[in-house]
Amino acid sequence: MGINSESDITANLQIGPTDQGMVRIYIQGEGVDLPMDFDPDEAMEIAEELIAAAEVARDGAKPRRR
Repeated sequence: MGINSESDITANLQIGPTDQGMVRIYIQGEGVDLPMDFDPDEAMEIAEELIAAAEVARDGAKPRRR
């Protein structure tokens, strides 16, 4: 499955700070319980990538392949 593959799988996504000074992205769905912790600098990099992807999607442009 790739980034452009459609799926009928549903999941919940939560993002927030932990009491340990980390940022947690938590994904929960049928058969999935996935907490992922990132230090604040890593979380900022992820946020920048999300913003860049959202801008490309909003503009209707196709992103460059790596």
